[in-house]
Amino acid sequence: MEPLIRTVDLKKYFRVYGGMLHAVDGVDVVINQGQTLGVVGESGCGKSTLGRLVLRLLEPTGGQIFFEGKDIMAYDRKDMKQVRQQMQIIFQDPFSSLNPRMPVFDLIAEPLVMNRIYKTKAELTTKIYELMEMVGLADRYINTFPHEMDGGRRQRVGVARALALNPKFIVCDEPVSALDVSIQAQILNLLMDLQDELDLTYMFITHDLSVVKHISDEIGVMYLGQCVERANSKELFANPLHPYTKALLSAIPVPRLRKDVRHQIIRGELSDPIEPEPGCRFANRCDFCQEGCTGTNIPLKDQGNGHWVSCTLYQ
Repeated sequence: MEPLIRTVDLKKYFRVYGGMLHAVDGVDVVINQGQTLGVVGESGCGKSTLGRLVLRLLEPTGGQIFFEGKDIMAYDRKDMKQVRQQMQIIFQDPFSSLNPRMPVFDLIAEPLVMNRIYKTKAELTTKIYELMEMVGLADRYINTFPHEMDGGRRQRVGVARALALNPKFIVCDEPVSALDVSIQAQILNLLMDLQDELDLTYMFITHDLSVVKHISDEIGVMYLGQCVERANSKELFANPLHPYTKALLSAIPVPRLRKDVRHQIIRGELSDPIEPEPGCRFANRCDFCQEGCTGTNIPLKDQGNGHWVSCTLYQ
């Protein structure tokens, strides 16, 4: 069965002072219909850039992007307008992603109006109320402006906008990181319920490992623009292989007092993402670094059970 989303050797370089910054460097992504790929890693590792590349909000430096088996890199602007009805995004900050001068009705209606989905105002209004009910937003907020709502309701507006054109695939770019913990749970449960109801496919970008475990079918771990490990959610948490993944998992707070908990502290400095040398980019911070870790790029290798890792310890 053809996956809904697939990328091959996807790259994005930015020209900066000193050379080319490798924000995303040769990432392969596979997401099946109705599933969620969680993308985790520390700030600056290229998670959000990857999400925008898949939607072609940023033009890749190289690589291929397949949507329903078709390479959308070959599409022109007119073709992409049709594809983008099927591919949407929920942004991290629900305040900055909404026009402060537009009420809820206009915010949700904007993608429908731009794509000329409905011919009459009555049909449009009916659809807006349906979307508000779908995301748990009361009708009384129809004429409310973003600054008059709390973060959770603003994010519900963002979710409604993303759902307006009945997409198949949604990039969730840290959609709960700017919200209170109690509101985070509500939005996460809403996204999961909508996925079951509408058969949606997600790329869920976050740095919160407890969140990604809750919502993801598969998880990809990124470090300085590269995917260093990818596996089923349960498999990754039960059997992490890459030293960076192990350090990330050991940093998850434990909600009870235990004297036997040992955290793996990452020492050393980050590698330079500008014109990086071939090899593992985690090498100078890794306690297991050996001769083969530098000088040659290390590909992802299947360790069985769909568990892929880029590390000389398993080559």
